Amino acid sequence: MHYFTEDFVTFFKELAKNNHKEWFHENKKRYETSIKKPFEVFVDSMIKEIQKLDPTLQVEPKDCVLRINRDIRFSKDKSPYNLHYTAFISSGGRKDKSIPGIFLRFSPEMVGIMGGCFSPSKEQLYKIRTKISKSPNTFRNLLEEKSFVQKFGEIRGETMKRIPKEWQDACKKESLIANKQFYFVGEEAPGLISSNVLVKEMMAYWQTMRPVNEYLSKAIQ
Repeated sequence: MHYFTEDFVTFFKELAKNNHKEWFHENKKRYETSIKKPFEVFVDSMIKEIQKLDPTLQVEPKDCVLRINRDIRFSKDKSPYNLHYTAFISSGGRKDKSIPGIFLRFSPEMVGIMGGCFSPSKEQLYKIRTKISKSPNTFRNLLEEKSFVQKFGEIRGETMKRIPKEWQDACKKESLIANKQFYFVGEEAPGLISSNVLVKEMMAYWQTMRPVNEYLSKAIQ
């Protein structure tokens, strides 16, 4: 099924050259037709496909789709609009990025597919480190699974500049314990957005990230 026309990419390319309210308001109907409404339909389809495999996911598109408006309060760049469209599909939705799920970012440059634990709290971070330290090989085996490496490469995230004494021995066994974040990123060409295999391909990514997401989810519970 096709969710988007090629105008999805074209719209954001033009927005990049005209990132101001006047242009956006002139193209508001186009935004609704080419971006907002089809994206909500797409996210709804993703949620339903995931629910077939994980019935515990109980969210709606409105819980997952992020606004196109940028938060410019503390930014030097006062451009009002993002040049991509995003959704965070997890049990916490867009309001809680500490809960592992699938984060999708569509732009003229790429389709970004992210998973893992992006912004864990101090307590959640402690629980993740503790779980990894008890059996570092378990976590490492998940990360070295062939399809995970092919699609995502490796775990990313900021790391501790100084490792506390309590974690020093554990870090020698598994360096990722020093991470402050545990997320991973995959990428596809933007042509996938207007293809008829979009959901199929995104679900393949979801299936690949699922074991790592579930490991992290159990850790932070």
